[in-house]
Amino acid sequence: MAKEKARDLRARIALLWGEQDRPTRGPKPSLTPHRIAEAAVALADAEGLDAVSMSRVAAEFDVSAMALYRYVPGKDELVELMVESITAQAPDLSAAGDGWRPQIAEWARQSAKIYRAHPWLLAATAMRRQLMGPNQLGWLDAALAALEPTGLSASQQHRIFVLVAGLVRTHAEQSVDFDEEHNQEWNRLTGELLERHAARFPALTNAIAAGAFAPDTVDPLEFGLDRILDGVQTLIDHA
Repeated sequence: MAKEKARDLRARIALLWGEQDRPTRGPKPSLTPHRIAEAAVALADAEGLDAVSMSRVAAEFDVSAMALYRYVPGKDELVELMVESITAQAPDLSAAGDGWRPQIAEWARQSAKIYRAHPWLLAATAMRRQLMGPNQLGWLDAALAALEPTGLSASQQHRIFVLVAGLVRTHAEQSVDFDEEHNQEWNRLTGELLERHAARFPALTNAIAAGAFAPDTVDPLEFGLDRILDGVQTLIDHA
């Protein structure tokens, strides 16, 4: 069983990296994993990740689902190719300015832009360690390159990357889940509850009265970034 899993992982890595064996004889394949992934991305952008299936993607090319299995073994591999496809352009951080701080902040902004363009990415990368292709590793490499001038240890730089990436993902989750109508109704009902039970929650009641939950004019991503990067600067100063 362990050997089969290892072979499966090697095959999936070869597919992501374009290193799978190609036939040297016979007709040229009419499809490619890249074209299939692009079609699946368009479908997910329009209808969500649940709408993506081998049969639905096959229909985009007017072929049977079985025909797709010549190029992509199954949906798990297809989703990995989709994630790789939308991260095709590693970020150029040089225009953000000199120094680690503006560059890692720009990395976060560009990463957030991908989540906004492809909300299904949250589900595609949830709850498991994702196999990474060269495009995704290019993003990781860019972030670590931006952090190199901090002089912090490699493990510290990696922990900072995880913090920033986690902030971006949390911000994306909040954006996807946000519903203005529901938010207004929640505010109304919560306000009514607190009017009746203010004595039980004095700190919360005082915070609301002081405007803690008023419409925010500060970009939450930028606020979170500033707080994390302020902490990184403190860590640098004490190193």
